[in-house]
Amino acid sequence: MEILTPDDLKKKFKDPWITPYKKVLTMVDGDLVEIVEYHPCISGAEWMVYQYKRSSDLVLDSKRDGNRHRYIVKVGRTDLNLKPSFAAAGIEEVSVEGNEVKIVHAGLAGAGVGAAMCRGMAEGVKRVELYDVGGGSKLGKAAVVTEKLQKVVIGIDDTDTKEEGATWTLANNIGFELSNMGFEFIDHVIVQLYPHNPNKTQNCVAVALVFAVKPDERQKLVEKTFKMLEKSTLSNKTAIAIMEGIIVPKKLRSYAEDAKKSMITVEEAEKVAEEVGIELIEVTGSRGKIGALAALGLYDDIKEAVKVYY
Repeated sequence: MEILTPDDLKKKFKDPWITPYKKVLTMVDGDLVEIVEYHPCISGAEWMVYQYKRSSDLVLDSKRDGNRHRYIVKVGRTDLNLKPSFAAAGIEEVSVEGNEVKIVHAGLAGAGVGAAMCRGMAEGVKRVELYDVGGGSKLGKAAVVTEKLQKVVIGIDDTDTKEEGATWTLANNIGFELSNMGFEFIDHVIVQLYPHNPNKTQNCVAVALVFAVKPDERQKLVEKTFKMLEKSTLSNKTAIAIMEGIIVPKKLRSYAEDAKKSMITVEEAEKVAEEVGIELIEVTGSRGKIGALAALGLYDDIKEAVKVYY
């Protein structure tokens, strides 16, 4: 075994058949880990998402959004039965030790190169334990060690008026401003709400902003978001909802679906939030709690989030 940093790998492997991943993030929630990887290819990334789910029973879910992989995995170890084409790459082990996450990847031929060198050169990687280099017809195997992060999702609603403003763009600008402050901004999700709501300004959408942060940065992130909204919102009904963790509670998902097809009261939103452990915060008023909470319930299902329920 050889232990190498991303810089060590870049110096050692200058081969034209190695393309570094852009970034790797790992968020921990109990015995679950969400891995977010920014692949060097766009549609080519689909191959990895398909193979990993087939090859390893540690992978509970896998998705691709552009060149970004998203894996939900469980802590543990499994024996991979790798076969060319059919099960060419996978995750052999997932462990969390202190403030670090270790993911052992293995793959055949080019997939082995990706498992070791390509991932190991990415931003967010602390070091790689290189077991087998891979390439050609050989097995490649490496443990990729990254920082332990926490997932925080912030729901935002009711920031505009009938005269001016736009919640989705304001939220997006806030997300990028937070990114410039050093917070890892992962996603911006628009959630369509009840289209016949008489209180809507026009399209009736809420927004979820998704972040990966160090556990001790959570409160700072919330406070910064609050202050930026307080300064920029045009509405006196703006509110936010804060969710920590990877899996959306079933009751929250159900609430979000209800908010897409019917009127919901502030009291109903507050009751559900208390039951599922979501923090609701008034920025300038309470009505925004309804949509802010609903945004959390569908942030991880973007195709359903944008649908209009008639």
